[in-house]
Amino acid sequence: MLHRSWRRAATAAVAALLAATSIAACSDDPSDSKDLSENRAGAMADYGIGKQFKASEPVSFSILYNNHPNYPLRDDWLFWKELKSRANVTLSPVAVPLSDYEQKRSLLIGAGDAPLIIPKTYPSQEDAYVSSGAILPVSDYLDLMPNLQDKISKWNLKPEIDGRRQEDGKFYILPGLHEKPWQDYSLAIRTDILDELNLTAPKTWDELYTVLKAMKAKYPTVYPFSDRWSKPNPAGNLLNLLAVSYGLQGAGWNFQHTSWDANAKKFVYTGATEQYKQMLQYLNKLVSEKLLDPESFTQTDEQARQKLANSKSFVISANAQAVVNDYRPDLAKTNPKAKITKIPLPIGPAGEVNPANRLENGVMISSKARESKNFVAMMQFIDWLWYSDAGQEFAKWGVEGTTFVRDAAGKPKLAPDVNVIGLNPKAPKHLQKDFGFYNGVFAYGGKPELVQGFFAPEEQEFQKVLNARPPVVVPPPHPLNDEEREQASLWETPLKDAVYQATLQFALGQRNLSEWDAYVAELKGKNMDAYLTMVNKAYDRYQKDHG
Repeated sequence: MLHRSWRRAATAAVAALLAATSIAACSDDPSDSKDLSENRAGAMADYGIGKQFKASEPVSFSILYNNHPNYPLRDDWLFWKELKSRANVTLSPVAVPLSDYEQKRSLLIGAGDAPLIIPKTYPSQEDAYVSSGAILPVSDYLDLMPNLQDKISKWNLKPEIDGRRQEDGKFYILPGLHEKPWQDYSLAIRTDILDELNLTAPKTWDELYTVLKAMKAKYPTVYPFSDRWSKPNPAGNLLNLLAVSYGLQGAGWNFQHTSWDANAKKFVYTGATEQYKQMLQYLNKLVSEKLLDPESFTQTDEQARQKLANSKSFVISANAQAVVNDYRPDLAKTNPKAKITKIPLPIGPAGEVNPANRLENGVMISSKARESKNFVAMMQFIDWLWYSDAGQEFAKWGVEGTTFVRDAAGKPKLAPDVNVIGLNPKAPKHLQKDFGFYNGVFAYGGKPELVQGFFAPEEQEFQKVLNARPPVVVPPPHPLNDEEREQASLWETPLKDAVYQATLQFALGQRNLSEWDAYVAELKGKNMDAYLTMVNKAYDRYQKDHG
């Protein structure tokens, strides 16, 4: 799959019937170049799947800590105490405010002062540190992480993992893993208005158009759909939802320059595709028929919420928390009889699809860690806390009998005196603030029952519908080398700006879609073809070297 050394390792693994090693085999064979005999202090000799990691001697690891203002770091958290008791591990956090996290991380890594463990790193953020050798190619050490290997294998995550590989065929982030995609964003709709008009919730974008038409007929002075989340990109959520529904990789606040054309087996420029044009035709139809408020592309969230609260609109972009924390309280003040619900993502020309990625942000490892006598113990510990079922439950729920209890079926539920996200609103203690659990640095990913453990029943139903849909096709790896990445950065901003500007003009009718070819020519003038050639060349090169 990668190098000859991989094939040797894979053959040995098969002969030994060690299925988990097949995942590690997607990286370089550690035995070729890495003697870890001097780095096993504190390691467990018999560590494996389902085993509680406990260091054979006390160990301490520095960690970059993203200090969230909603639950500021405290030294007396039960999380730290229990980690030392269970795992014989002390974590030494280097606390950085959430607002400065990325900048401070960059400065620390650049100066060679980064802690050993560097969590909360999102895809492509590692790119800047790869060529300098400041971070470890973690794919070389998957043989030390049996729980991670097991989940990649069981959940068929190899395509997603391969998408994180660099030009050398290695990946540099240990990502958070989801068994099922978790799509939170969709549209919310006033169900009392649907009932009044004897309509059901729309299941497709075409049905949404029909519903909006009926709402407009009944309430001619209202824009039925007035949207939020227009900053920093116009109609950020709406455009992204539509893009994935039309078979593209992403748009709006998740704009992706390229989308994978599985039939042609090449990357195409998202903003120049026929699907993107059709998406804009749909938007323009909504705007021209006064079904979608033209201010949706520019207004503030507060303006959009006020229109909804005052029955000047009936449909708006939403996630689970927006419905519970924003829309229902807003409507309760102005119209107590109003009801609003988040609907499953409407289906478009691409058919049923769950667009959410199954990989989350993850952990980088400083290259300095490789020289530590406790390196193997550290990798085992990371594998247990972030990837084992027991470690994930601990990081999210805390300690049984203190922060949670189990119901008759054995499922965890919050202790009655503990609150989080309003589940026990009158409880005197808070799971995050007072105990340090359900912390974004440590708790993410896992099986659906873990991920959805704090979800309200209606959100669990939403996820049930989405999880029944096939996941979106993951584009194949196409990593750029350093020189290409530098060139891409010069081309991408002008291209993206041109797409955003034209998107707004076409959707609002300020520019006629008969000018589509002229718009594509403008993109060509901003190096679109050269950009695509470079991306497809990177794809071909990766296939040749690692496919």
